[in-house]
Amino acid sequence: MSSSDLTRPATGEIAVDAHSALPTLELEDLAGETEQALVARGQAYAREYAAIQGKATALLKNLAVTQVALRVKLGDMRGTSHEYRTIVKDMYRSMGLSPERAETMQAAVRWHVSNVLRRHMTPRELEAHNLQPTSALERLQDNRKVNASIIRAARATTAVEESTPKPAKKAAGEPAVPGQPVKATADHLRLADVARDILGKMDRTVIKKHMTDGQRAKLDAELSAMEKKIASLRKLTQKPR
Repeated sequence: MSSSDLTRPATGEIAVDAHSALPTLELEDLAGETEQALVARGQAYAREYAAIQGKATALLKNLAVTQVALRVKLGDMRGTSHEYRTIVKDMYRSMGLSPERAETMQAAVRWHVSNVLRRHMTPRELEAHNLQPTSALERLQDNRKVNASIIRAARATTAVEESTPKPAKKAAGEPAVPGQPVKATADHLRLADVARDILGKMDRTVIKKHMTDGQRAKLDAELSAMEKKIASLRKLTQKPR
């Protein structure tokens, strides 16, 4: 395809036929265009993309509402019944999409279904249907916060290991590092703050309803070990009576 075969967006607009494939450009296709023409073309493509994305999101949300309405009609808010699954499967099959595109669309719709359910059901109703109280978006945000806390913990741990002064015998003969005690103190306080933050990420619902008895016992043992370690450290921080 040559540059002459392409529509030059003189006014910053592109006419895109939704039923035909948009040609993919190569660098040589645009070699003869001026800077102004390239800017106009880029703006036009960006505008068209934004319009399509906005419409696609609205359609996915409407499809999600439709599927939730089907669940209400069938009395199957979890969407796990054979009848519901068959209806939805046939609905997607009728679109004539490839299996990969159908799965991508269904994954996006499930995201919006999760949000729709939690907008229209009370926490008690969600619990009665064995649905998680938080939406997919909220769980993603929680996961990101947990991951961020873990990264902070790793950095704080490394900082403490590097800044903690060595015992006198091991440090003999090595030059003193200016300001090391001050940095070590700050790193220890930062590590304590991170440890508290990580414990705060533990969810009561997960522990109470989703863990097995064995998993809860394992967590209890870990928490007990933490308590003992914290108690031993607090002996160093509390004033002697």
